[in-house]
This record gives sequence, structure tokens and C-alpha cells, in this order.
Amino acid sequence: MNISAQRQRTIQIVFLVSAALLVLKVAYLQLIDDSFRRRADATTIDKLTVYPPRGLVYDRNGKLIINNEAMYDLMVTYNQIDFDQMNIPKFCALLGITEEEFRLRLKKDWKSGKFSRSVPFVFDKKLSIEKYALLQESLYEFPGFFVQVRNIRGYPHHAGAHVLGYINEVDPRDIERSKGIYQSGDYIGAAGLESEYELYLRGKKGTTSLLKDNLGRIVGKYMNGAFDTAAVAGSDLTSSINIDLQTYGEYLLQNKTGSIVAIEPKTGQILCMISGPTYDPNLLAMTQGRGAIFSQLLTDTLKPFFDRTVMAKYPPGSIFKTVVTLVGLQEGTLNPDRGQGCNGGYFYAGRLYKCHHHSHVGNVVDAIAYSCNTYYFTEFRNEIDKFGFSNPQQGLDLFADYCKQLGLGTRLGIDYPNESPGNIPTSAYYDKIYPKNLGGWRSPTIMSVGIGQGEIQLTTLQMANLAACIANRGYWYSPHLAKEFRDGTPIPSRFYEKHEVKIEQRYFDLVREGMAECVNRGTARIAQVPGIQVCGKTGTSQNPHGDDHSVFFAFAPKENPKIAIAVYVENAGWGASYAAPIAGLMIEKLLNDTIATARKPVEERMANADLISKYRKPAIKQVDARPRPGNAPDPEDIPSDVPDIQPALGVTTGLEQGKK
Repeated sequence: MNISAQRQRTIQIVFLVSAALLVLKVAYLQLIDDSFRRRADATTIDKLTVYPPRGLVYDRNGKLIINNEAMYDLMVTYNQIDFDQMNIPKFCALLGITEEEFRLRLKKDWKSGKFSRSVPFVFDKKLSIEKYALLQESLYEFPGFFVQVRNIRGYPHHAGAHVLGYINEVDPRDIERSKGIYQSGDYIGAAGLESEYELYLRGKKGTTSLLKDNLGRIVGKYMNGAFDTAAVAGSDLTSSINIDLQTYGEYLLQNKTGSIVAIEPKTGQILCMISGPTYDPNLLAMTQGRGAIFSQLLTDTLKPFFDRTVMAKYPPGSIFKTVVTLVGLQEGTLNPDRGQGCNGGYFYAGRLYKCHHHSHVGNVVDAIAYSCNTYYFTEFRNEIDKFGFSNPQQGLDLFADYCKQLGLGTRLGIDYPNESPGNIPTSAYYDKIYPKNLGGWRSPTIMSVGIGQGEIQLTTLQMANLAACIANRGYWYSPHLAKEFRDGTPIPSRFYEKHEVKIEQRYFDLVREGMAECVNRGTARIAQVPGIQVCGKTGTSQNPHGDDHSVFFAFAPKENPKIAIAVYVENAGWGASYAAPIAGLMIEKLLNDTIATARKPVEERMANADLISKYRKPAIKQVDARPRPGNAPDPEDIPSDVPDIQPALGVTTGLEQGKK
């Protein structure tokens, strides 16, 4: 082969190899690498998020308590703005902003990766309906700008702020944790039911693709919407809340600090859950001015964001005597027919622990009805000393185990955030406070626990659940706020699990009888409801930092109970002063649907009583949060037919109380 032919062959091979490489490259670009197509699509197609409506929330009777209301966000795609042709002064006048503010809103850190000139971002959020209507007429004059419709929450009954919760815009942590579900600008449930059932309420986002011309203007849907995906609305939730009872309870608790929880005993469904002070939930809807309102609530010294139903830990006072009674009867340390001479108090080591004046205590029913401190100091010591005076640890731990069975000192598993377990002290707890090398502790050291004082702390939710357990004669269900999802999605199975207490039903019957007599002839007569046998127990919880707290728990009717309730009013004095009458009125409202004429003065007195407004302080007073062992007596309840209710002289915030 000559040189010329060889050169020609070489050139042919080079051309063939080059052609093959070009064919392979074209095939790769066409079949495998879609980067060029995506770049072309990004130039000609806008993909917009379609936000789903959040699931609606209803009360147990079908009343809508959380709805959706339209909100309008003004979006902008930076590289579609024609700054030379745009009438910026007119645009700014329509929005009510300055030209300087216009430029500041468009100034983004493009290098951060958070913003892109070709991706829409929020220019002005939460436009009013009036501003939206005005802008919509001229929006065609401003290429690059468009309005995106969102849904915000509305609360038709203006009640239930804590229990219903609110939504927030996601923060970077929410976005990171969601692994792609949330993006900047999305909303998420931030408190209450909105937070607990976010997974069900949020729905699923969709997308729509819009075709742009060579000038970046939207000319219609891309391929007639063939690639659009529909948004899926969130699941509608029927809650266990009775919104009428919730609203009525907030009315009675206004201008007071405290909490109310009511439960349907046979199911564990929560009928109302009230923390005071509260606020109108519509104040935190995603509208203009929300930030200032949020800051105002956050800095309020009475801590309206602090949910006292599950977060505040309170000494329960004399309602705890029902627990001492049940344990003593089951363990045989308490003879139900045992009487007690009181003589004004309990004497020990030369000291008198006072008791209020009451009728003779002939048996355990009388002891509950008249709430005799002497009786329960004696009985609690008997239970702690069951295994010997020098072995109080075994007796206390046995007692603490019964408390746990009753749902005390442990989280109940409510479908609601921030639940506190409270505190039921054990032997290990006291061994740390009173080391053995310093003398240790014995039953007299901790006998104040027997009347609900000392180191014991319960939440109002736990108190209401205890009332439900007594109403059921020894069992309870985890309190919960979800009744059902309207699309058939089941609520968590744990809410159908029965928790049974290892105490015989006959002993619950004795306690139930004592609670009935407490209302009929004892310290809780003001809680009587016409035509209904209420079973209840008053308490006065000592507060070393101010006036004592008013406590009451109850269930009704006695047979086939429909409601178990606990009321805790801070700095309100005797249990019969505020807590008992408020509970009685709420029971009457639920079961009779109206308040008897004869009881209207009590209703007005409760609603109009102001225990907090003139005691607002510029800052929260710091208190000693260390445990306070002691043998202080429980100044029990005054008779319920007192002619006057004296206003409290001070206030302790729930936050302070929660530290105790």
C-alpha cells in the first residue's frame, strides 16, 4: 500500500471514529442526560406549588371549630421583571410601600443558594382582600409578579386557644427534619391539636406547570396541564371537645389564673381543656400584625402561652385524701368504720398541726365529707409505717406504686404536647433530701403528703383523670382529644386501652359515697346541682408565695357518670370559694344545658371575679424551685354557704407554680 492510500485510510478512520463519538454523544444527551432539557424547561416552564387546604376540625357535636380562610401572597420571579418598562411608582402605590422598600425586598443573597433569580419567592405576604382586589386589576402591567392563594386558619368560636393551637411558618430546623416535605414559606402546626395531628391535617401539596414565552411572560398551562398534580386536602378531624362547654369554662375563668379539665369517664375523651389566662385564637392567625401580638403575649408576665392544664405542677391539697383512702382500704391499714376525734388538729412532737372545725368523724365517709386533716395525717402514717417505723421506704414505695396505677406521677399519654408527669415522691427521692448519715427520714417527716401537700405535684389533667378513675370504680383510659377522623383514619390504638387499678371496686364505692356526702353535707355544698347527684372533693393548696390555691375535682351523675372534672384556681383561697362553684356550674351546663335561676348569682359572681388584673407585675418574680419538705398543715375548706367570697390578695403565675 502506498503512502497516499495509507493516509486516506487513516483519515477515513478518524472521520468514522469522530462520527461514532458524535452519535454516541447525541444519544447520551437525548436518552440519558436531561440537563439541557431541564435548562430549557426552566426557561420556558414555571412550576408552581399548589397548597392543599388543611383539614378542618370539628367539636364532638359537629360544630366547626377550626376552618380555612383564603390568604394571598404576592410572589415574584426576579429575572422576569422588566425594570426599564415597569411603572414602579404605580406598583408601590398599589401596595402602600416606598420605592426604597421595593428595592430592599428584591435584594437577596443570590450566592447563598436560598434564593434564585429564576425561582419565585415571596415579595409581600398576607395581602388583605382589599389590597388583593386592587392589585389584581393591574397585575398584568407588572410581568414577574403573580398572586398565590394560601389558606390560613380561622376560629369561629373565639375559644380554645391552647387546645386548638396555631400554625407557624416553617423554620430551617423544620425544613431539615422534614426531609423534603416542607420548603421555605410553608406552614406547620406549632401548638395544640394543630401540632399533634400535623401529619393528618397538612394534606399533600400539588404542582402546576405554566408555559412562558420568550419574554418570560406566562401564556398558559404547559401541555394543557398534562403534568400537573392535584393537591390533596388534609383529613378532617372530629375532636372530643365540647366547644360550648369550653367557651363557658373560659367565661367563668376569665380574669383568673388556673386551669379546668373535663373528661368523659367511660371513654377518656376530653370535653374541655382550659388554661387561664387565655386569648382569642384568631389573634395568631397568619395575618398582618401577628408578630406584634405574638410578642405581646410572649412577654405578658402572666404567661398566657404557659398551658397550665398539662405543664403546671400543683400540690393537689385535700382532693388527694381520696387516694390515701383507697390505698389504706386496699392494704388493710384503714378500717372503714374507724372514727376519729379531732380536737382541732393533729399533735406530734409537741406541735399542733391544725384542722378546721367540723362535725364528728364517725367513719371513712365522714372523713372524706368533712376532710379531716387529723384523720389523714394518722392514716397516711399508718400506710407508710406498714412495714415498721424504721422501714418507711417500703411503705412509701408501695404507696407510690398505687399512685402510678391511678395515673399520678406519670405521663398519661394524651395526644397533646408538653405533658408533665408531675411528681409522686418515692423513697429514693427522700433519701436524697434526707441522707441517712444526717438522720434520714420517717413517716412524720413526710406526713403532709397525706393531705396533698409537701413534695407531691399533679397536673390538672391528672386530677381530672383521677376523678374519672373513681367514677369508673377503678379503671381509666388515656385522656385524648381526637374522637375520629372523618375519612375513616383510625385514631391511635392506645386510647382504647383500659388501665385497671389493683384496688377492689367496693373501696371505690366507699370513696364515691364520701365524695357524694362532701357535696351533700360537707365542704363542697356550693357545688350542688339541682336534680343531679354530684360527687366531689374540695382542696385548699398551700402557696408559700401568695394566697392559697382553690382546688376541686368531681364527677356526675353518681351513677353512669357523664363528666369528670378538675378545677384549679391559683391564689383564690378555699376550695369552696372558686374551684367548687365553677365546677358545679360547668357540670350543670353540660348535663342540664342551662343554669337554674337560683344559681345565676353564683354564675355572675364567678364570671365577674377579677383575681389578676391589678396584680400584673412588670417581671416574673423568681422563686425557690428546690423541693420544700415540711409538715405544714392543710387549712381546709370553709363551709360552702359563706355569704361573701373575698378576692385573692396576690397572684402566682403558673410558670412559678410549675417550678415548685
